[in-house]
Amino acid sequence: MADALDLYFDATTEAEVRALLRRLTGAGVPVATGRPHLTLAAAGSIPERVRRSLRTELRLLSIPDLLLSTVGASSGADRTLLLGAVVDAELLAVHSAVHDVLAGQVLNPSAYHFPGGWLPHCALATGLTDEQLGVGFAALLPPPALRAGVAGVAITETRTGNVEFL
Repeated sequence: MADALDLYFDATTEAEVRALLRRLTGAGVPVATGRPHLTLAAAGSIPERVRRSLRTELRLLSIPDLLLSTVGASSGADRTLLLGAVVDAELLAVHSAVHDVLAGQVLNPSAYHFPGGWLPHCALATGLTDEQLGVGFAALLPPPALRAGVAGVAITETRTGNVEFL
């Protein structure tokens, strides 16, 4: 993927997530780099005209605080240790609204982020071995419960790390 539509956390939440990352690093688990976030959508490209539409839509939406309270893992070759968000009606409404704007307007959308199949989360570590995954889980127990404020919505160019707040 090249472009991701991300929710970036407020300073307090970011500090709490970074504390979790330090716990993982202390346990020898390689952590995700970059600013902690939750991805709403991803695509090969999100053109400027679609970004303008997203800005307009986002001004009409109330983005709720998130509850990050589940430590989990994704399967597959690129196993990810993640901090999952509780899915509620408000979060699903925001997710659905942005996907309504993106539908048919972006190149190569990521099916992992489509409504109905999306697992909202903040990635803590990716590309883990089975051993690293087990060590990571142990380092994060008991699971935290973070009330996550959203400081902004941005498009992140995943190849370069450039962030454009909407």
